[in-house]
Amino acid sequence: MRSSFLSRSVLCASVVVLLSAAVFAQVAIGVSVSFGPPAIPVYVQPLCPAEGYLWVPGYWSYDQDFDDYFWVPGTWVLAPQPGLLWTPGYWAWNGGGFIFTAGYWAPVVGFYGGINYGFGYYGDGYVGGRWDRDHFYYNRSVNNVNVTNIHNVYNTTVINNNTNNRVSYNGGPGGVSARPTAQQEAAARERHVAPVAAQNQHVQEARNEQQLRASVNQGKPPIAATDKPASFHGSGVVAAQQAGGTYHPPANRTASQSNRNEPARGTATAPRAEENGHRQAPPNSGTSARTGNQQQPPPQRPENTEPMHAKDVSPHPQSNPSNTGNAKQDEQNMKEQQQLQAQQQKEHQQLQMQQEKEHQQASKQPPNQAQQQQMEQQHAQQTQQMEARHAQQTQQLQQRQATQAAHNQPKQPPPK
Repeated sequence: MRSSFLSRSVLCASVVVLLSAAVFAQVAIGVSVSFGPPAIPVYVQPLCPAEGYLWVPGYWSYDQDFDDYFWVPGTWVLAPQPGLLWTPGYWAWNGGGFIFTAGYWAPVVGFYGGINYGFGYYGDGYVGGRWDRDHFYYNRSVNNVNVTNIHNVYNTTVINNNTNNRVSYNGGPGGVSARPTAQQEAAARERHVAPVAAQNQHVQEARNEQQLRASVNQGKPPIAATDKPASFHGSGVVAAQQAGGTYHPPANRTASQSNRNEPARGTATAPRAEENGHRQAPPNSGTSARTGNQQQPPPQRPENTEPMHAKDVSPHPQSNPSNTGNAKQDEQNMKEQQQLQAQQQKEHQQLQMQQEKEHQQASKQPPNQAQQQQMEQQHAQQTQQMEARHAQQTQQLQQRQATQAAHNQPKQPPPK
């Protein structure tokens, strides 16, 4: 058993090293979403399949193609190497939207937003098990383990005072108020290992399951957990017993929105902003600012791939503000757009200089693949978060100016 686990660990560790920064960035970087994810659903944990598998709790991810959250089922994942523990990802309010921070493997469990994911992840640390050399010992009080097949077990009673709180995000209205400790902040700066290939496949499979979308299941996914990654059928699949709370999407995310999941036959879907390399935050409400009968389009970028560095981002094209019919107001609108563009360009240049400086510093140090990969992942996160923030700023300004233009349209005389 021990040699088999070590062989699998070496294989998985090799896969992790081969994962490119681009692949990890796609998993790690969340868009800025104007409304929070549903609550964590209530479900039971499937049986641990074999020694060396660690529990990775389920969470809500976000699909830009359908403007919808989707549930990534909890699952048992073979640890990439002995000694590593999983820190779950989490959603957090940043003042302008909800941003997702990706999970990672590391020797110490770091901050995950204070979210109560259950099964040992009750908001602070992990009490579901521990490593002893190259063997993982499972705490049976919080894990579903068959002791006939797995002998590395112990029993430690865990008091979970967070049972009634199934909120799935940190900060913002109704969010968890936890903040990272000094130890957790230190853990975040330590060596991290990206999600393994099986986890990435698990997320993609979940994304393709229409029944896992929040607009379809209303916070109660029929596949809440699985015994192995990407295994969504069979006896190892567990359905949610109930939703963690009532799901209240904004007005523009009604149940009928799920019809977008299946494009009409004979029609082609219009390219979305993110397909051009631009992460677009959804509007804050279902009401779009209009000028006459023309809807203000969201800003787009010409890139064809997700930017990894600030230097990869093309300049922002400036669009003409809506005609309000008031020359003074039009001049003011143009000035506001120019000021915003100048501010965004300054932030862009500052980030580019910072990243280039870090590249130069890294080139003077002895080669370290793990540190290099971590730096590239951080640069990708910085760049794409900047793009999401700039997109949201631009859209908000355009919507406000379009609303002004609509209000200044001459009123039609009442019919005689």
